Amino acid sequence: MHPDQVDVTEATARTLVTEQFPQWRNLSVRRIAASGTVNAIFRIGDSLVARFPLQPGDPGAVAREARAAKEILGRTRFPTPEPVALGRPGHGYPMPWSVQTWLPGTPATDVDAASVPFALDLAEFIRGVRAIDPRGRTFTGTGRGGTLRSHDAWMATCIEKSEDLLDARELRRSWARYRELPPNRLAVMNHGDLIPGNVLVADGRLTGVLDVGGLTAADPALDLVAAWHLLDEGPRAAFRADLGCDDAEWERGKAWAFQQAMGLVWYYVESNPPMSRTGRRTLERILRDG
Repeated sequence: MHPDQVDVTEATARTLVTEQFPQWRNLSVRRIAASGTVNAIFRIGDSLVARFPLQPGDPGAVAREARAAKEILGRTRFPTPEPVALGRPGHGYPMPWSVQTWLPGTPATDVDAASVPFALDLAEFIRGVRAIDPRGRTFTGTGRGGTLRSHDAWMATCIEKSEDLLDARELRRSWARYRELPPNRLAVMNHGDLIPGNVLVADGRLTGVLDVGGLTAADPALDLVAAWHLLDEGPRAAFRADLGCDDAEWERGKAWAFQQAMGLVWYYVESNPPMSRTGRRTLERILRDG
């Protein structure tokens, strides 16, 4: 999926788990097929999962993600993974990695997008995350959640790369409008990546949330991306009403969903088609909303 991707085999994962955590040496280690783009995922027995980053990066990131997972744990009634252990590089794998609890469930699908109870569950989860004390933290870095205009260069790249995939003229008009939205100066805690693959569902209800390591202080509208990534029009309206979003916050949420979806469509069109389709579906919902 990525030019600098580090491949992790099942044999390598099994060796690292066995050597560094001998208490699990009798448990099976097997790769899980997933649509995610950040980590290779391996089940350890029935109750644990190992996560190996796919790209080289900050070696301290895995430990920060574990601290974030611990901070969000139990702050809502919806299960999230519990950090269990941190692994070291070895056997050709060059980065730290992590072990956390396995959450059973099925990622959200288009069927769930029509469920109002699911939409209200999502709103409840976001309220719970927002209630976490930011302890003076503010947005830092260059990712989503700061100012929209700081993403101009990336949006120009995405639109150029999407010329043969999407209506580039319409997308340019949309971004020109979104980048002019007034920024928000208040930072609250956000999950940061509420896309279908990170949301577990059963019988039209939210049953768990994955990839909580990105918990961050940011624009309160950041987690509103869930409205367009995960919900059809009717449930989306119920979600908004339950959270009490004003027009400014709602439009910024739409803008963050647009920014994220634009990167998904072209980047993963060949290497991860389900992720590309997620971005396309989100853009279709946004453009229908106007």
